[in-house]
Amino acid sequence: MNIPTLEKSPLGFDEASSSHRFVADLLAQADIQLDGQRPWDIQLKAPGVIDSALSRGNLGLGESYMNGDWDTEQLDELFYRLMRTQLGQRIKPTQLVYYSLRSRLLNRQTVKRAWEVGEKHYDLGNDFYAAMLDQRMTYTCGYWKNAQTLDDAQEAKLDLICRKLELKPGMRILDIGCGWGSFMAYAAEHYGVECVGLTISREQAEFGQRLIKKGLPIEFRLQDYRNEHERFDRIVSIGMFEHVGHKNYREFMTVANRCLKDDGLFLLHTIGKNLSNTVTDPWIDKYIFPNGELPTLGLLTEASEALFVVEDIHNFGADYDRTLMAWYQNFEARWSSFKAQYGERFYRMWRYYLLSCAGAFRARELQLWQLVMSKQGVLGGYSRVS
Repeated sequence: MNIPTLEKSPLGFDEASSSHRFVADLLAQADIQLDGQRPWDIQLKAPGVIDSALSRGNLGLGESYMNGDWDTEQLDELFYRLMRTQLGQRIKPTQLVYYSLRSRLLNRQTVKRAWEVGEKHYDLGNDFYAAMLDQRMTYTCGYWKNAQTLDDAQEAKLDLICRKLELKPGMRILDIGCGWGSFMAYAAEHYGVECVGLTISREQAEFGQRLIKKGLPIEFRLQDYRNEHERFDRIVSIGMFEHVGHKNYREFMTVANRCLKDDGLFLLHTIGKNLSNTVTDPWIDKYIFPNGELPTLGLLTEASEALFVVEDIHNFGADYDRTLMAWYQNFEARWSSFKAQYGERFYRMWRYYLLSCAGAFRARELQLWQLVMSKQGVLGGYSRVS
């Protein structure tokens, strides 16, 4: 990459400074240029972006993007290139030491703290999420194997889960982290089951009352999963485990074991990461999912030891890229309806969230696992569904 030879840029920072040169050389390894002309190149619009990114990692990079200090046409492609070449592992920002220590020493997902993500993220407003998501308001990865639209992909995912759980009419199902009730409604409509859903979002619980009014055998409980004691034929948890935290993984599995009948099945659907020695992204933690944490496959199986037999593991993480891009397209198409309410900074924050995550899944930095588990092992073996 050719480094500009100007002593000072029009923005007032030293284009030939050591930090600028270091970052330019680093980005070149991912085929990214500073002030380049391609859609994934970074356009610097204010001083301090590079130093902020070097000193505060993605927190600094994300905040400076929210402020409009830099831009790019294709954030998803930028992050795909950054993550596929694993550039982040070559920089150790000093402030990340704080996040690492906090993650390891504190239980950031206590019963009291667990409600924070509901208030900050899921309670943004049902209308906002209805505009972004599919018609069932399913806020988890779709299954695109034979689907062409977001609605089709989400229904395919819901049906896949029902088939994996071998649902039969009359069964009672516990949905830990039920969201807006999309799984419960689908399972009740198509498989004749009764469902109890747990959520920590008041907005989601209130929305769920509309499903109940339709006569579906569904109950929403506004409570933490740790307070559930009833027993069920099947248990499902779709996109909630990311909020549990490693200090609570064993307790989560213990609760699931306690609430599942001896001959039942438990399906866990969760985003996961490849490396165990990484900490929660500080920007995501601050602005999107407070107190969130991604598990590794090893931590999942360790937490379930002596409580469950893992019958099946299915990874379709690449489908999350396509799901996030579909959400982003809906968000962009309907943003004008929310612009006055949320403002430009929120727009840039949400864009950064959706597209950076899409890039991470595209790079296979993040995974999406569905685990089917039984308490004692299915006699004769479990039949894989896809």
